[in-house]
Amino acid sequence: MTINGQFNIALLIDCENASPKAIHGILSELAEKGVVNIRRAYGNWKKEAGWEEKLHPLAIQPVQQFAYTAGKNAADMSMAIDAMELVYTEKVDCFALVTSDSDFTPLVMKLLGKGKQVIGFGESKTPDPFKNACSLFIHTDDFREPTEENPAPQNRQKKDRNELRGDTELMNALREAIASTKDEDGWSSMQRIGGYITNHSSLSSKNYGYARWTDLVRATEYFDMETRDKNYSFFRPKGIAKS
Repeated sequence: MTINGQFNIALLIDCENASPKAIHGILSELAEKGVVNIRRAYGNWKKEAGWEEKLHPLAIQPVQQFAYTAGKNAADMSMAIDAMELVYTEKVDCFALVTSDSDFTPLVMKLLGKGKQVIGFGESKTPDPFKNACSLFIHTDDFREPTEENPAPQNRQKKDRNELRGDTELMNALREAIASTKDEDGWSSMQRIGGYITNHSSLSSKNYGYARWTDLVRATEYFDMETRDKNYSFFRPKGIAKS
């Protein structure tokens, strides 16, 4: 860990399976979690359109990888080898893997087994095995590039009550988290809910447009909410009789 308690992060980008338009949003997300000391992008720069112009301004090291054999992805192999080398040669607390390729799932599991956190960044179409393997998976579909008119674009639109309730995976996770951490009156603190979700899934509140789980749970309007000392939020399913 760094001296201020933040993660030392290694950012590894599979440029063959990631959009360059997402990189500003990715770096913004990682800035909230720690310091990105290692930044590498893997690809064949004769083919990867749009990436070269992003690398130098953002201090991302390009790793050129030619395709030695048609149909084989040499960049994936290079990225995986580098990740494992970094485990043993650098002080890395967290790996940020930018890809929508589920072939990296074994790498994620290996990194987790070495005690590292793994944050995945990719499109919502990314196969579930890779998403679920990550400590946290953040969708990049709506990430936009900054412009002169909008230097800090809002990367996601908030999903409304009906959209949130219609997401079966999300609602099952919330109900399970509250049921597993509730007290004798049925209340569960947001701290415990968030901790349970973190330990049992790769879901991120930001994929739904909310910076905090508290705001997302409130927006579902599916649970009763109670605020206690020091603004701690507690939730429980509606319909439980008041004690």
